[in-house]
Amino acid sequence: MLQVLWSLNMHTVTAARTKIGPVLDYLSVHVIISFYNISFGLLRKIPVLVSAVVSSLSLSLSLSLTSNLFLALSHMVKEMRPDSNPFSFTKHNHVFVKFAVSFLLICLAFRLLVSDSIGFSSVVETPAIEQTTKTEALDANASPVEDNEPGTIDFAASDSQTAVSNGSTANRTQISETGECDLFTGDWLPDPSGPFYTNGSCQAIEGHQNCMKNGRPDSGYIYWRWNPRGCNLPKFSPKKFLDLMRDKSWAFIGDSISRNHVQSLLCILSQVEQADEVYHDKEYRSKIWHFPAHNFTLSVIWTPLLIKADIFEDMNGVSTSVMQLHLDVLDNKWTDQFRNFDYVVIAGGKWFLKTAIYLENNTVIGCHYCPGKNLTELGFHYAYRKAVKLMFDFIARPDLRAFVFFRTTTPDHFENGEWFSGGTCNRTVPFKEGEIDMGDVDETMRSIELEEFETAAALGSENGATLKLLDTTRLSLLRPDGHPGPYRQFQPFSKDKNAKVQNDCLHWCLPGPIDSWNDLVMEMLVNSRLRR
Repeated sequence: MLQVLWSLNMHTVTAARTKIGPVLDYLSVHVIISFYNISFGLLRKIPVLVSAVVSSLSLSLSLSLTSNLFLALSHMVKEMRPDSNPFSFTKHNHVFVKFAVSFLLICLAFRLLVSDSIGFSSVVETPAIEQTTKTEALDANASPVEDNEPGTIDFAASDSQTAVSNGSTANRTQISETGECDLFTGDWLPDPSGPFYTNGSCQAIEGHQNCMKNGRPDSGYIYWRWNPRGCNLPKFSPKKFLDLMRDKSWAFIGDSISRNHVQSLLCILSQVEQADEVYHDKEYRSKIWHFPAHNFTLSVIWTPLLIKADIFEDMNGVSTSVMQLHLDVLDNKWTDQFRNFDYVVIAGGKWFLKTAIYLENNTVIGCHYCPGKNLTELGFHYAYRKAVKLMFDFIARPDLRAFVFFRTTTPDHFENGEWFSGGTCNRTVPFKEGEIDMGDVDETMRSIELEEFETAAALGSENGATLKLLDTTRLSLLRPDGHPGPYRQFQPFSKDKNAKVQNDCLHWCLPGPIDSWNDLVMEMLVNSRLRR
């Protein structure tokens, strides 16, 4: 076909030169080059990007060709006056017909090329559509998991989903093009690969979170992984993390949830290097570990309120007096050490919900839930905002160098009561989005955190401080199955299957959902380093 079209084009151009002269020289060259390039492109099936460029150039050439053709025809009409030789008009008309045919063939070729480009684009975009459909289908397949026997989970339909979520080229492309994605909006997807460690391979698990050792009968809760929507979240790499942390120091600052988190990190890192515990306080609440091969120091500082607090409560939660909080003074247990750290994960907590008396300038100004004391009820939210703001003002200072992650509040999952009134958490699978609403207390605390973080981030940016939001609240809300429940104690039902025991529906089993928090930290850390 190419040879025939080429021959026709050359014959037409030759005839035109003979009849209308140099006016068509420029036009003929355009016809030949444009038509040849378009035909060649059709035969070679050039890639999408090049095809798009050629289409654009072809359109431009075609428009130029059209313009030149009409100029040439206009010139012909001017030469064909009424007194012209009738035979001359016939010859001109013959030339016109040949050019018209050539022009129509060029337009047809251009049309086919445009259609071909559109066809290629559709093929490229199809996988993304198919991936979405597959994800929705697998989510539907995952829903009957709740019907399985305790300790088992059906992953027959999840293997392909795991491959899509962990290795998707489309996901990696989105991250590279946008720079960032919302890591905290997504779903918990089945993960048959399971956790990095077990209660047997990690010695850092605190007794209350060692659910397997304590006799929890099901294990399905460890086979889920957080998957942000629309982007890829790589699994935590302990080797890469330790390499990044060579000669660095890291601290977790907060309450027992922070201690829960650091134990998760220790267990994962122990698969590469065992840490040496080099310090603990009297109550074993604050600790320091050292990784000698990497000269990496990891600390946890127990400061449940972040501010100065007079606490009259023992390790079992029994109080002898009402707690007193100094709302204008930070706890020097962590502020005095803050300059020593390169990285910090800091968080508030549920201790603000306890009965407390509030002081400013060493003067009592009110309280939270203190009936009979003749004090102004200010509410926990008043104290929490004061404490969070004071904390942010400190860490956003220009003379402090730490890279800081602020972790948002952790929701509990007590049902049919609270921790002190028989509340339980017996679920064995995650919630799906829309199946649970955040409680009023958690909503209030998180709103305060987000508002104060926004102000602090702006201030920190001006001062050169690095402050990141580790927003684990909503993704944690979807995991009612990840708590110790009654298995915070060793074999609670070994003697009496109907025994009434206190449930822990706030802390997390290890291994468990809290391990995914480290995936988020790692991703935020690596991305931040890449953007520097």
